[in-house]
Amino acid sequence: MNRRVHRFAGGSIVLLVLAALLISPAHGYSQTQGIERRQTRRENRDDARATRQAGRHAARDAKQDCKDAGGNRIDCRQLKRETKQDARGAGRDQKWGATGQPSQPNQ
Repeated sequence: MNRRVHRFAGGSIVLLVLAALLISPAHGYSQTQGIERRQTRRENRDDARATRQAGRHAARDAKQDCKDAGGNRIDCRQLKRETKQDARGAGRDQKWGATGQPSQPNQ
């Protein structure tokens, strides 16, 4: 009789542990959306940075072309400044979008 009670108690404990494991939520699910949002923001930042860097190179080339064409120093500097401002604006729009909020993927 004692063995039968111990076996029943042991089996009940095992069943309770298994039921608790099956009912508990999976831990991997809770992080997935946050990871995707962080990755999206990182990609937006990287794209915006690349756009600004390309604008800097284009501005240098434009200033050099202006100087080579015989333009005066002030006009060439202003051309470079405008080119860089345009690149900054394009990068800002790329990162934040037209709403001023970080751009989110379609859900």
